[in-house]
Amino acid sequence: MYEGVVQDLIDELGRLPGVGPKSAQRIAFHILQTDPVDVRRLAEVLLEVKAKVRFCAVCGNVAEEETCRICRDPRRDPSLICVVEESKDVVAIERTREFRGRYHVLGGAISPIEGIGPDDLRIRELMARLADGVVTEVILATDPNLEGEATATYLTRLLRPMGLRVTRLASGLPVGGDLEYADEVTLGRAFEGRRAVDD
Repeated sequence: MYEGVVQDLIDELGRLPGVGPKSAQRIAFHILQTDPVDVRRLAEVLLEVKAKVRFCAVCGNVAEEETCRICRDPRRDPSLICVVEESKDVVAIERTREFRGRYHVLGGAISPIEGIGPDDLRIRELMARLADGVVTEVILATDPNLEGEATATYLTRLLRPMGLRVTRLASGLPVGGDLEYADEVTLGRAFEGRRAVDD
């Protein structure tokens, strides 16, 4: 325990996701040793991001305007929607340069343990986007874990009766991985997603 404001800083940093007590302490002491100009710049950026950044009214991605740059882009294919859990997933998919459709950010995944159900996610907004009949395929790109699988299963049950093509990102063994270290779910998905070897 430190005195006053130093402990307050450590406590606040420790509330950030992925920052444990030791990391919070390390960051706090880094800030104490940093030039005041740099600390002020960090504080200003934090305040500015809270003031300017919002969530896209269409897809739920982060945006500085009413809609994000992807939703505003007329070159994007409006018949394809890729459903992801978080905005950071959009960034990961965009880096591949493989997808030219639009996105829908759920804002999380179904997790009964954490008390997150379908009503806590942006599923109603997704259904509203699909109502006009423009979308022909929904790609489910939720994480390949228990919560992501539960979310994908739930969405599949909702979307199939609408006559849409519902697909799921392939998953399985990573390139450079060893079979002996793969868990059962990963290995099972790799078998399910196997494809013919072309000559």
